[in-house]
Amino acid sequence: MAMMYAALLRGINVGGSKKVPMAELRDLLGQLGHGEVRTHLNSGNAVFRSESDDEEALAVGLETAIEQHFGLQVTCMVRAGSYLRAVLDDCPFPAAELSGSRLHAVFCSQPVTSEQFTSLDPTEYLPEEFRVGDRVLYLYTPGGLGASRLSPALQRPSLLKGTETTSRNWNTVKKLVELTRA
Repeated sequence: MAMMYAALLRGINVGGSKKVPMAELRDLLGQLGHGEVRTHLNSGNAVFRSESDDEEALAVGLETAIEQHFGLQVTCMVRAGSYLRAVLDDCPFPAAELSGSRLHAVFCSQPVTSEQFTSLDPTEYLPEEFRVGDRVLYLYTPGGLGASRLSPALQRPSLLKGTETTSRNWNTVKKLVELTRA
């Protein structure tokens, strides 16, 4: 049975580097055999329908196609619409009370645990806060992600041990949930 997915591309169309036009990305996803392809914003968010139930294989296929078509190495994470809905539902912060541009989901390529972050003293970063979820870090940055000291600290290679990440603000997460509803 075909499922709806979101492809989260890391670091494209930011600061003039790694240019991936969304129309070409949509075409590329269609050429890979995916249906109902749409993009959201210009920052690497695409949704599509696929017969596959293998998120990792879908991500690798897209990474390979992007490298062949654009000549760029881009980390892609593919997540089922049902997973995105669970991320939304499981948010440990009062999302309805917070600005959607200040609450973020930091998607992780593999599971992470609270134990990985024990060397961080959360009081050093207040009022910023984070919580660990299922392949996601929930991050609240009242001063904005650009001014965050916690975000780069959370994504240190020594803490993540080979885990790739890509962040989306809460407004984008909500829109991707809406776009991936089957």
